[in-house]
Amino acid sequence: MKKTQKMHKVRNLLAIATLAAGPALLLAQNPPAQAPSNYAPSGPSPLGPGDPDWRGDTVQSGTPPPETGGLDQARFMKPLSDEWTSYSGDLTGKRYSSLKLVNKDTVKYLSLKWITPLAQGCGPTGRGSAGAPAPGPGGGGGRGGPAPAAYPIVAGGLGNGEANTCGLARIGGGILMVDGRLYAASPNNVFAIDARDGAVLWHNYWKSRGGTTTGTRGPGMLGNLIYFTQHDDWVIALDARNGKEVWRHEVAPFDQQYFSSIAPMPIKGHLLVGTGNDLDAPAFLKSLDPRTGAVKWILYSTPQKEGDPGLETWASLDAAKHGNGATWIPGVFDPETNLYLYGTGNPTPAYTQGRGEGDNLFTSSLLAVDIDTGKMKWYFQTSPHDTHDWDSTQTPVIVDMPFNGRTRKLVMTATRNGYFFVLDRVTGEHLVTSKLGLTNVWAQGLDPKGQPKRNPFKDPAIAGTLVNGSVLNHPPPTFSPDTGLFYINENNGLSVSYLMEPDPRGSMGLGGITGGGGVSLGNTIVAVDYKTGKIAWRKKTNGGSPGLLSTAGGVLFVSNGQNVEAWDAATGKGLWYSQIGTLQSPPETFMLDGKQHVLFTSNGSLFMFVLN
Repeated sequence: MKKTQKMHKVRNLLAIATLAAGPALLLAQNPPAQAPSNYAPSGPSPLGPGDPDWRGDTVQSGTPPPETGGLDQARFMKPLSDEWTSYSGDLTGKRYSSLKLVNKDTVKYLSLKWITPLAQGCGPTGRGSAGAPAPGPGGGGGRGGPAPAAYPIVAGGLGNGEANTCGLARIGGGILMVDGRLYAASPNNVFAIDARDGAVLWHNYWKSRGGTTTGTRGPGMLGNLIYFTQHDDWVIALDARNGKEVWRHEVAPFDQQYFSSIAPMPIKGHLLVGTGNDLDAPAFLKSLDPRTGAVKWILYSTPQKEGDPGLETWASLDAAKHGNGATWIPGVFDPETNLYLYGTGNPTPAYTQGRGEGDNLFTSSLLAVDIDTGKMKWYFQTSPHDTHDWDSTQTPVIVDMPFNGRTRKLVMTATRNGYFFVLDRVTGEHLVTSKLGLTNVWAQGLDPKGQPKRNPFKDPAIAGTLVNGSVLNHPPPTFSPDTGLFYINENNGLSVSYLMEPDPRGSMGLGGITGGGGVSLGNTIVAVDYKTGKIAWRKKTNGGSPGLLSTAGGVLFVSNGQNVEAWDAATGKGLWYSQIGTLQSPPETFMLDGKQHVLFTSNGSLFMFVLN
């Protein structure tokens, strides 16, 4: 058995204990009990992430909906089938649906049911600067003809609307389908749509304060509440019936350059949210009360005080405290072990050596955390001492599958550095590592723990270094237990990486480098045998992928250039396609009125297909 990277003593785990549990064990003391307050911006706060008394503000801003009805925890925890209840459809991360009415023989009969374009809000009301409908289609349902924005728009946020951009929605992440309704999102916008005809029922519009705006990972839901994180650092809880705000919580300080795009995950009395920040700042996973937004615990990605585990892997405590390890992709949950598993981002500064020559724990790692206490049980670092921005913030996958003659509780992940890993999810024991990509040259083999060994001669250099880019990225994979294959999109290319600022004081975050000439070998979808890590098949595509979907019908849904396509999951053979444009978010499938539906997004629009 290979040695696992496991924390051996509970008292040494990297977490802040729950408020109910006594003193904090590691990175900071427990946050004090939180009472609702009214928010009034008052300039930079003396407190912030890493401070033992910091927690973020919570505002009770509306009337809570009934606690009965909506999406209960039992339905939320079910394997993916009739509904789509979270970012990955269920809590395993497999993006594998047990539905099989659409299969290799019938997929050719999929037909378009409706198209709905969605328009982002802008201006003070969401209907443009003068209160008129925002430019672009209004989302009236049917076959997608332009329609007036007659549905209600609920405006909120702390800005004035000037930082919001009109136009077609930048739909991203998971789209929920619960009780015949879809809940979709683009940055600063959440929409409720009738799944039967595509009619928009309500639109929540957030007037942003500006800052960094990337893509969104979508909303979360529990009961009658819809949860959504805003890039200017608030998570909001909306009444699912009408889109009105019920409460909001400040995930991180806006004045410290944080942003938040993660899909909130409501699991077992915890609402899990995280942060993005490409500057040198503490990163963390935060647990909130799903009903009120009160803070339960905070888990930092890096050491925050003397004596914390992992501190010896940094140049100093100050380097560790500002070492980042952002948490911007949702994880997965195993109810049997009570473990939430998720990935952390790159260390900062990313490309210079102000952080020392150690592993820089616990950045670029897969973490397993007891969801009730916020205590880390084990970790596995996928890129020790990352010098290439090789986040480990990819969606892990948990399965119970045969391995070496017996059924094992496994977790799999394929990370941005171009390596595929299989671990025992109970203990963190390493089982498999394999290299992906056609141009993956940054590492020099594996160490005894199964981790890639950084080749320092492939780091960015003043004279330039020829190295691969990100082989993989955040778009989620899929795993089919029927084929035993793990499917992921590869990016294949090489470029010259120049170090422009060797002094870490002048190259915070992701600064300090620039790229030179390069060559691209394009994108491929690869199918990986989880038992060995070997490639079962590889197929070229035209462009990247927003994520994948596999089904019990033996079908793999992919984006391929301007097409959405269905392939034979066992072989990669093409079965069906529709030219709707490049997909914006991963494909999804569910049942509605006794028929299997498949949902795609492109060009700011929802495309609903049905098997008649």
